[in-house]
Amino acid sequence: MKSAFRNGYFFTLSRSLNPNIPSTLFALHLIPPHSPPSISSPPFRSVSPIAFMAGGEPHALPPLEKQFEDFRAQLEESGTLRDRIRAVVMEIESTTRLIHSGLLLVHQSRSTPAEVLEKPKTQISVLKELYNRLAEIVRESPGRYYRYHGDWKSETQTVVSLLAFMHWLETGTLLLHTEAEETLGLNGSEFGLDVEDYLVGICFMSNELPRYVVNQVTAGDYDCPRKVMKFLTDLHASFRLLNLRNDFLRKKFDGMKYDLRRVEEVYYDVKIRGLAANGDSVEKPAA
Repeated sequence: MKSAFRNGYFFTLSRSLNPNIPSTLFALHLIPPHSPPSISSPPFRSVSPIAFMAGGEPHALPPLEKQFEDFRAQLEESGTLRDRIRAVVMEIESTTRLIHSGLLLVHQSRSTPAEVLEKPKTQISVLKELYNRLAEIVRESPGRYYRYHGDWKSETQTVVSLLAFMHWLETGTLLLHTEAEETLGLNGSEFGLDVEDYLVGICFMSNELPRYVVNQVTAGDYDCPRKVMKFLTDLHASFRLLNLRNDFLRKKFDGMKYDLRRVEEVYYDVKIRGLAANGDSVEKPAA
């Protein structure tokens, strides 16, 4: 303000000495030298993935921006796909709880009546339909099976353990990997049952056998320990053929050794008490 007044004063004095100075210069000198012209700010606009040249023609984003724009699209697509997978997995988990609650009745009776397994077996068709839905979702992203595999891994291991236990109760044999895939309607070439999930599920199944043996002996079935011990001995020997790393599967396999030991203790206790049938001779496996 002082600068403008000073400029006006000196200009008036100069004009009095030289009246030929144009009056327009007087107006210019009254404007502060450092006050920029008032320019209204343009409204805020969101960043568009396509930039525009001066002539209005679109051109591609710079490489860095384009890379992260592609990442954003991929992450959004992956998140949507994962949400759909988890919705199906929650239904699988709910179905396995129904099967497990029905199988708990097996521990309360000496025999394995058909009515005990009847209710759990009705849920197998439900599991098959759910896994078919899961396979259809995963096929939408070819080649990324193991990217989303962790979302249903734990639930599948539980499913295999329940199916294997039901199969053993009916046949006294192990549910094979191909049989488990067929039961769930899985196709090994497109959406199959992971081998490690199958093996972990079998280890989970072995955890149920010591409890089953104790309850069966309590109910008066003294031949049950011998049959279970033979089955677990063969199963443990088969697992020994595998070169397992020091991971979760190896820890579960080590737990099978203790399941076998508990069944052996029940068997030898029954044998010493003379409750087992004569002629039963099952050699104790080497530790």
